[in-house]
Amino acid sequence: QVQLAESGGGLVQAGESLRLSCAASGRTFASYSAGWFRRAPGKEREFVAAIRAGGSTSYADSVRGRFTMSRDNAKNTVDLQMNSLKPEDTAVYYCAARRGIFSITAGSQYDYWGQGTQVTVSS
Repeated sequence: QVQLAESGGGLVQAGESLRLSCAASGRTFASYSAGWFRRAPGKEREFVAAIRAGGSTSYADSVRGRFTMSRDNAKNTVDLQMNSLKPEDTAVYYCAARRGIFSITAGSQYDYWGQGTQVTVSS
């Protein structure tokens, strides 16, 4: 069992940066792949970024080059550095995790989810 807790959301202006963090319980988090997803008002949940247990990353086209996902296995955390934020990045951001081989861009395949953190970008 893994519990996830996101932090770092807030209100910023367009062009500014935020860093989200997801803290995981459990001593085996290093063996988990993790992802960030977001849900904007009135929209479906969408994939943002993911990092495999081995450290390789994947990004949605809409954030590639602006967002960077990283992990610190010693601290059991995964972070999402978000630069050059746009109003369309406004959403609740969720951290998710799962062990094993699966499609890391597919939210339906993750086993564990955090409660989410609100990111609001004003124009």
